[in-house]
Amino acid sequence: MAKESYHHGDLRRALLAAAAEAITEEGPAALSLRDLARRAGVSHAAPAHHFGDKRGLLTALAAEGFDRLAAALRETRGATGSFLELGVTYVRFATTHRAHFEVMWRPDLYRADDPALLAARDRSSAALYSGVADLPDGQAGGDVRETGLAAWSLAHGFATLWLSGALPDMPELPDEAARAVLRHLTPAG
Repeated sequence: MAKESYHHGDLRRALLAAAAEAITEEGPAALSLRDLARRAGVSHAAPAHHFGDKRGLLTALAAEGFDRLAAALRETRGATGSFLELGVTYVRFATTHRAHFEVMWRPDLYRADDPALLAARDRSSAALYSGVADLPDGQAGGDVRETGLAAWSLAHGFATLWLSGALPDMPELPDEAARAVLRHLTPAG
């Protein structure tokens, strides 16, 4: 009876959660649909039925990640209006949704032309760049796109360094460390 509920919308969610868990533990290269089915407690055919193949699964996981990032950025923008806090939110997303983060920026792993993925990525990008557009006159340096790319590069670089363990001398939590670093490199936020 438990498997029956999967046929009513829960299986997709369960498979994506199992994929995120597996990627967090072993990385995206080690993910297999057979292991995913085992983790989710379903037949070996179930993941292929929902996603087609590993690439389809990773496409769905990346789209979910972009949507989650967009929601987090919009929430931060609404709650704080702070450009700096958008960067901290980006780092927090990377450290709390590591599997999504690892897949989102690897278009070689998924179908980069998937309409749902493209729409989710656009929502994420709009949420990030809207924070740049909110900066007081002159602080965006005249080009919202360039300033947004610079801010994204800083936050993404910091998140990547943190996740790889390349910052062993930073005892703070990632949010605190990111805030301290980004404060020096972003307009007053």
